Amino acid sequence: MSGDCPRPWPLGTRPGPVREAFAGMADPYNALITELEPAAARPGPLQGKRLAVKDLIDTAGVRTTYGSRIYADHVPGRTAPAVERLVAAGAVVVGKANLHEFAWGVTSQNPWYGTVRNPAHPGRTTGGSSGGNAAAIAAGLADLGLGTDTGCSIRLPAAACGLVGLKPSWGAVPTAGVFPLCPTFDTVGPLARTVADVAAMWSALTGKPVPEPRLGGLTVGLLTRPPSVGGPALPENRAAEAYVATFDELGAHVREAVIPEPPEDTWPLFFFEAAESHRATFPARAEEYGANVRRKLELAQALSPDEAARARDAVRRWREYRPDVDLYAAPVIGTQLPPEDCDELEVRLPLSAFLRPFNVLGWAAIAIGDLQLIAPTDEPVLAAALAWERATA
Repeated sequence: MSGDCPRPWPLGTRPGPVREAFAGMADPYNALITELEPAAARPGPLQGKRLAVKDLIDTAGVRTTYGSRIYADHVPGRTAPAVERLVAAGAVVVGKANLHEFAWGVTSQNPWYGTVRNPAHPGRTTGGSSGGNAAAIAAGLADLGLGTDTGCSIRLPAAACGLVGLKPSWGAVPTAGVFPLCPTFDTVGPLARTVADVAAMWSALTGKPVPEPRLGGLTVGLLTRPPSVGGPALPENRAAEAYVATFDELGAHVREAVIPEPPEDTWPLFFFEAAESHRATFPARAEEYGANVRRKLELAQALSPDEAARARDAVRRWREYRPDVDLYAAPVIGTQLPPEDCDELEVRLPLSAFLRPFNVLGWAAIAIGDLQLIAPTDEPVLAAALAWERATA
């Protein structure tokens, strides 16, 4: 984690005045925890695009709370490389986006900064944990969002708010300067209104060229039952069948596919690493956590290093699997969004059923509304998504 001594804003730029965001004013959605007057934009492919940075990601000289009470006054001394790369490409940071506390939750209900509200579907959850990013874009407060995804946290809010969100393959974008949840699964990635903007952000984040659109000639595996990542088998969901006709029109060959289950339960690794991420403050400061995340951390204390080691080995072996299709298609949610005041502990597994397996596998996945495209690497996912957008816009 970065130090606490403020240093200049990255790359020679400086933010304008900082102000807290309050519901009922310019931001009735609780989308932003801290707002910034945008600095002058640098020339580049993202020039002038307004960027909301998830408040899990460090920004030098700007309060970064991690969605928590514990870090309510935390001011990092350095900016995360992912933010620096987007600023260098011309994006201007306009705020730090609200989130589920410490990014561990699927609803963006936050006891300290308020529940994020969904501009696209009032009264329904924005999803989490990058709900503030999605709400800011959907409400017109930002053009772009930089979020994190450890089990669903970019793709679920993107789908819930009718946007596009990319979870890059594990390791494709640096996670330095991001408060960790589960380092083996943590990823950083972009959200925007269009695939084209997400692809431009990905290019700035990775230094790679945007791939050419492509879907024709590819074999697309239709997922109707997600792998469970351990535990009981999950129910079938055929929501993605709605997209088959369009795939056919674009020259892709669609067939039903399955992904094998991991060799053992992988959940212990998630809980063990989450407990380690909070070792400095939990259980010593347990009373300063919200009830939702505190309950999860209490459960995580019971995991032994041996259980975590077996789960880590299962993840390693599962990541050796190579699909026999070019691309998978699946729903993001495939069901109705629950209300914004739902019990997160009851909905978190159903809402992330088609999402968390790809964090465990380390694959890339993009949400275009409720359509999810998945592959082991980023370029095929982006190429297919760009072709999809060009054909369906």
